[in-house]
Amino acid sequence: MSSSLDEAIPSHQTVLGCGQLCLDYLVTVPSFPIPDQKIRGTSFKVQGGGNTGNALTCVARLGLPSRILAKVADDSQGRWMVEELQSSGVDTSFCVTAKDGASHFNYVIVDNQTNTRTCIFTPGYPPLLPDDLTETLLSSVLDGVRALYVNGRSREAELLLAQKAHSKNISILINAEKKREGLNELLDLADYAICSTNFPQEWTESPSSPSALLSMLIRLPKLIFVIMTLGEHGCMMLERCPNEVSESEEETDIDELYESLKQSTDFTSDLPVCNSSLVTRLAGDVTGRLVIVTAEKIPSSELLDTTGAGDAFTGAVLYGLCTEMASDEMLIFASRVAACCCRGLGARTTLPFRNDPNLAAFFGA
Repeated sequence: MSSSLDEAIPSHQTVLGCGQLCLDYLVTVPSFPIPDQKIRGTSFKVQGGGNTGNALTCVARLGLPSRILAKVADDSQGRWMVEELQSSGVDTSFCVTAKDGASHFNYVIVDNQTNTRTCIFTPGYPPLLPDDLTETLLSSVLDGVRALYVNGRSREAELLLAQKAHSKNISILINAEKKREGLNELLDLADYAICSTNFPQEWTESPSSPSALLSMLIRLPKLIFVIMTLGEHGCMMLERCPNEVSESEEETDIDELYESLKQSTDFTSDLPVCNSSLVTRLAGDVTGRLVIVTAEKIPSSELLDTTGAGDAFTGAVLYGLCTEMASDEMLIFASRVAACCCRGLGARTTLPFRNDPNLAAFFGA
């Protein structure tokens, strides 16, 4: 496979992420306990977590400079999280430390019977606030940044940072898991969006997932693409293509386009498969294409934990954007990276490095 990943990485391609950090306490169990039951765990791990920290760890392992802006408590958990990120190559020099506070933490129960995980989140305090972001800090933290990652968990601070990034023409990728207060303002500034399976329909109140993705492009004219992750079923992307000419002047029904594309997609392949429609006129002035990507089929003997798979996918997309990968290749690459993550306990244990054999087709043997 010929790939842009084989080329030298341009300078000034730092990825900046802003969000919460937390500590994950992970335990695997033969099956999820019923009420009042006492069971024995089969393995245990303590590891840094949080969407932002996980995604940036992925970016750093793939070879791009990554930087985080977050607030941590001055406690043992906070120091652990920062040191772990530093050991992975993430720049933590802009993290704000709260002298009086408590770190976020997460209990994660991994069910070996169903290959599912249950998270119990305990929020810490205080949150990252706009007052923490001085003009000097904002200018310094954005220096040399190619892409900014936000998810709305520290909404007021993230909005201030995103506005500053927008004024500097820095690309903004938002991870939209669910409707949150203040998320709309961040979406308005975003160039790219990665959404959970349910978010597009919940946010747009559209009758189907494809129509919801189209509604997002209509409502958010700055958005270049929106990706909806589908877990073990892969992902779907709607990409705006304003400079490409549609073969037809007539509008194409997005749901009919999806059904046609779905029927022609090979879902039997063990490795991710990308199937794209032609560029077509969709609605109003939106011209674009719909893309379906299947997920890698992981053997049951290798599938350990799906914690952080979505963050790994996001990190790989950020890498692809900064290295100017073609979007189809980027989605296949991100799917492979996410699959690597599922082969270990915790969000970061098996996040791949550039020399991972599973990525040899992209980086070269």
